[in-house]
Amino acid sequence: MIAVGEGALYRLMSWMSPAYPIGGFSYSHGLEWAVEAGLLGTAEQLRAWVATILGDGSGQVDAALLAAAYRAEQDLELDEVAELAAALRGTRELALESAQQGAAFLTITRAAWPHPRLDAFAARHAGEASLPVAVGLAAAAHGIPLDPALTAYLHAFGSGLVSAGIRLIPLGQTDGQRVVAALEPVIVDAARRARETPLDRIGAATPGVDLSSMQHETQHTRLFRS
Repeated sequence: MIAVGEGALYRLMSWMSPAYPIGGFSYSHGLEWAVEAGLLGTAEQLRAWVATILGDGSGQVDAALLAAAYRAEQDLELDEVAELAAALRGTRELALESAQQGAAFLTITRAAWPHPRLDAFAARHAGEASLPVAVGLAAAAHGIPLDPALTAYLHAFGSGLVSAGIRLIPLGQTDGQRVVAALEPVIVDAARRARETPLDRIGAATPGVDLSSMQHETQHTRLFRS
């Protein structure tokens, strides 16, 4: 077990909290269209959908990018990860979701937990970053071990999707927490694979999620931005 100092744990909990003002509550990652289309209507269907995203889709991709950004020791290496992260988005809305949250995370973290590496990265990229890259860089800069950073990121990602599902389907809070509990082995496995995935092997296989995101772009009535 990797020990996490109290200060590092405090920072990680703050950054991954739904109260951290990066706007995560306003995105559903295509869930909104999937619910309207009748693809999701039960807690089990929601669990399966989110598990697929975490294990084979954007969650797995994000975790691998976070690990790569965390390990990048040189600016050029980190910039290559950032460029790849910007390209690995299946739709316009999914790109917006990651980029806007990443930029907000970078801005807020630089203000509340400043560090020269964050400032230098922001200067090179005009304050823009995909969310996993921004989180990976911040975790490395502030001495947060990679393993808990990956688990916390994936938990926050999955919990955010479950929260959207609770509101959209709708489901009760207890059903939502059962789904979160059932996602634990998926998150543990995704974090493990992320640590072992080289940059040239990062990829996703969730065409249903991408199609839902594309359909959401023209959905008539929307509560969420993706």
